[in-house]
Amino acid sequence: MFSTKITVGSKPYEIMAVLTLCGKDVIVTIGGGDTPHIGAAALASSRPSLKDDGGISATASVLCAIGHKEDVISRETALRLASKLNTTVLVSVGLHLDNPVSNDIELMKMNFQELIDKTEDWLIENKR
Repeated sequence: MFSTKITVGSKPYEIMAVLTLCGKDVIVTIGGGDTPHIGAAALASSRPSLKDDGGISATASVLCAIGHKEDVISRETALRLASKLNTTVLVSVGLHLDNPVSNDIELMKMNFQELIDKTEDWLIENKR
């Protein structure tokens, strides 16, 4: 196994990902804000697209901790990476800001998107 870390943003909007190559599969652990944690996890497996166009798609299952809202972004991220890399991907996400206002949330969303773009680029370049 091989791991690396990618960080985007600065406190309190910093988000980091630890990427682990596990054989042909990928584990992505994402945490950030004031209190990184495990809010939700999604496991996606690649498969042939149902559109019968020769493309690759994915299907996912999600576990979400009670009261957490990271289920959607963990699922979307796992599906995106599994489809792009044609492999199984596990993504856990835990982001928390104390007393956020709308601008805080927008900054976190922008940093999250940048992190996922950098994660995808790194995985494409380094996946064995």
